[in-house]
Amino acid sequence: MNYEKRDTMGIYKENLSGPGPHLMGADTLIGNDVYNHKDDKLGDIKEIMLDVTNGQVSYAVLSYGTFLGLGEKLFAVPWSALTLDTENKRFVLSIEKDNLSDAPGFDKKNWPNMADEKWSKDINNFYASAKTGKFPG
Repeated sequence: MNYEKRDTMGIYKENLSGPGPHLMGADTLIGNDVYNHKDDKLGDIKEIMLDVTNGQVSYAVLSYGTFLGLGEKLFAVPWSALTLDTENKRFVLSIEKDNLSDAPGFDKKNWPNMADEKWSKDINNFYASAKTGKFPG
């Protein structure tokens, strides 16, 4: 589902003076599809994680590999790794589907400590490597 369909407050009506792709309601982004640059569907956004100490979005929690909720794997994707595709009303993450399945992930019953600096550094390094196509190891 895309942000226009989740807009219960009328934020994205055809009003050019209101919010748009540069300023969006977080709740309207949950459920948005995420594709890669090859047009492979990678999953959808389940949650948006805010760093309340600096007022910025840190991660989008991406759900991948689910069929009827079975086998769902979650990934904390740095917000900076996502690009909003306003034409197709979805996000784009520049990563091969096979590489995403190898990304550090978690399940909904075992969330990582996202405040842990080492964990954060590892996640950011993984997605920075995805942009270059050069993964460590």
